[in-house]
Amino acid sequence: VQLQASGGGLVQSGESLRLSCAASGSFFSINAIGWYRQAPGKQRELVARIRSGGSTNYADSVKGRFTISRDNAKNTVYLQMNSLKSEDTAVYYCNAGVVVVGTMEYDYWGQGTLVTVSS
Repeated sequence: VQLQASGGGLVQSGESLRLSCAASGSFFSINAIGWYRQAPGKQRELVARIRSGGSTNYADSVKGRFTISRDNAKNTVYLQMNSLKSEDTAVYYCNAGVVVVGTMEYDYWGQGTLVTVSS
């Protein structure tokens, strides 16, 4: 199973970006899938996550600005990031709980995509 993240880049404060993460390989289903981020000198933190049923949770710092969605047919998750702030600057990692066989869920990480917001 591979998670391919894309969409990062350099933007000005207040602008928007959309991140995508596509899962590929051989697996049965994807349970929760979402995004974490890690800024320089800080721990990795959850940004947003969406479960297979569609329920979501967000970090308080991004509520009202970021929206997570998923396209199950494409095994892809999206993160629409609006009103970006300099403190959103980080490497963003896609993470998924994937059922590969039976009922066992395995945790997978994408390679990370850099988001830089200049003020």
